[in-house]
Amino acid sequence: MAVRFFPDLAAVVGAGSLFWRRQRRPAENSGAWVIEKEVPETSPDVRDWRGAEPAGQDDAFVAAGDGRVSSFYAASEGVLCVRQLRKAYKMRRIIEDVSMYVRRGEAVGLLGPNGAGKTTLFYMISGLVRPDAGRIELDGHDVTRLPMYRRARLGIGYLPQEPSIFRGLSVEDNIRAVLEITQRDRRKRELELEALLDEFDIKALRKSPSVALSGGERRRCEIARALASRPAFILLDEPFAGVDPIAVADIQLLVHHLKRRGIGVLITDHNVRETLGLIDRAYIIHAGRVLTEGAPEEIVGNADVRRFYLGDDFQL
Repeated sequence: MAVRFFPDLAAVVGAGSLFWRRQRRPAENSGAWVIEKEVPETSPDVRDWRGAEPAGQDDAFVAAGDGRVSSFYAASEGVLCVRQLRKAYKMRRIIEDVSMYVRRGEAVGLLGPNGAGKTTLFYMISGLVRPDAGRIELDGHDVTRLPMYRRARLGIGYLPQEPSIFRGLSVEDNIRAVLEITQRDRRKRELELEALLDEFDIKALRKSPSVALSGGERRRCEIARALASRPAFILLDEPFAGVDPIAVADIQLLVHHLKRRGIGVLITDHNVRETLGLIDRAYIIHAGRVLTEGAPEEIVGNADVRRFYLGDDFQL
């Protein structure tokens, strides 16, 4: 998916902006959030990206049977929620009353045939496109009208399909560029840098120019840099596009690692088999609406999904 340079740069800069802590209560008599600067902790207690302990899952969230987003989870902490989104270009409706959610610690796929509207929906969630109607909520708070860089400050990270690393910097300087904004203490900053280099197995590449990295190495560097701003959710746009089979396995391990960290991951990709083998749930978009939602096995077994999208011969 082609994205203009400046929105990508806004996402990168936004992800590296001052780290903020959201209070659980909105400001009195106001719809605005109370936000204040937080001194980030030192390196998180997370082992190597291929072997961290799994985080607990909260199974209390239930979608409404008619496709609407349940008000129970829409107002809960740790949820990125979309409610009744609509988008039209001129007289053509691209997205019509789409509702969905992503919890922290789970991976969710956004899939569908070409022209179904999934790209537009993904861009609305990330902040690249403004919806005509509906709401996008983070922890029950409306972020629909916030630009991408402000969503990044509040915990919604975005990794575009195109390389987003700073090409003129080394691997360690790519990560340090964000840490210099989020962590003022130099000693703590270097500790966090070392922890991220270790966690994503790129310590041996720390002095390498970013343009010399392979597809999998570049993704690890990009995700390590994104985690320097401590997002609650990461949106991955076509993570499997243009990468070799070894890099595909790398990316799958990275997504599992993000889940174990308690980060919610939303993925849109045309590589259906790789995506379904990775996620906990998927939403299938068809003709601008949610055709169905469920676990990968339920998606593959759905007759309508096979008729409109996968075909009768598809197997996981």
